[in-house]
Amino acid sequence: MEKVMRLASQKGVVIFTKSSCCLCYAVNILFKEIGVVPSVYEIDKDPEGREMEKAITRLGCTAPVPAVFIGGNLVGSTNEVMSLHLSGSLVPLLQQC
Repeated sequence: MEKVMRLASQKGVVIFTKSSCCLCYAVNILFKEIGVVPSVYEIDKDPEGREMEKAITRLGCTAPVPAVFIGGNLVGSTNEVMSLHLSGSLVPLLQQC
């Protein structure tokens, strides 16, 4: 849990992903199209990846990846990010950090 929170708070936008996850790729592309370059941590390439995945789930993320943090706060996974984007709430949230 400590590692996830430390990494999540180091940059304005942090995404925890897995290298083979197509939804992770889609969320990453969405941020780049908005003009945001997130910090991306591929947990399947980290020796502590399984523990990080469990920690993300304990934080309340419906799916362990992609797990999006904005300003150090968990926003959620693909559904939550896309909902924010479609409602027009994502960009204002990003501007706060």
